Amino acid sequence: MKRMLRFPLVAIIIVLLSGCMYPQDEIESKQRPYEDQLETVQKAVDTYREQSQGLLPIKTRDMDIDQYIKYPIDFTKIVPSLTEKIPSNAYEQGGIYQYVLMDVEENPTVKLVDLRVAERIRELILRKTVNGVLPFKDPVQEGANVYEVDFEKMGLKEPLTVESPYSDAHLPLVVGGDGNFYIDYSIDLNRILEKEKPDVKQGEDIRYLLSDNHPILPAYSLPYTVNENNEPIFMKSSN
Repeated sequence: MKRMLRFPLVAIIIVLLSGCMYPQDEIESKQRPYEDQLETVQKAVDTYREQSQGLLPIKTRDMDIDQYIKYPIDFTKIVPSLTEKIPSNAYEQGGIYQYVLMDVEENPTVKLVDLRVAERIRELILRKTVNGVLPFKDPVQEGANVYEVDFEKMGLKEPLTVESPYSDAHLPLVVGGDGNFYIDYSIDLNRILEKEKPDVKQGEDIRYLLSDNHPILPAYSLPYTVNENNEPIFMKSSN
């Protein structure tokens, strides 16, 4: 009899455990840059472009905005007519990514912007507004007009960082001479330059080393180039 009672109990436990797994699965579906979702949206964008004589399904943004967030995809123009639904990891579905287009003139390509980065920058902007203090510390690089953030002035005991979408590194934030906050991708760029040794030239913006080879864009950043030692540096004309 005891043995018979165990089976309903085991069944109940399995049901409860499986029920607990669904929310976690749903969370993960909103945080991963799934390749099949990118391909589905890309096909829809390509079809829309063909059917509309070259127009793109994008929202209107100011032209002087960050190039990596300038052309967000307007899903109302392709869902459900050209694709069944909005990807689960998209901002519109509660996900962490904004779907955008790059290279809109020659080859419109679907990419992602990690909005957790934007949230971290918003937090700093709010603190700057409340404190009324420009949090400039030491220059990061001579002549680049880029500075370390004085987190202590902003009421923080530890520096804020963001998780890199390209590695396991935690990336620092910097403040430009314009008073805006940016993500410093030097760690990831340096890793690529050392490991892959790409052919890059001084004076060119090398952020394409990240944007061309990954689905996620280095948004909210300043332009980088290389010095005579082939190390990543901020372009001196950034601000």
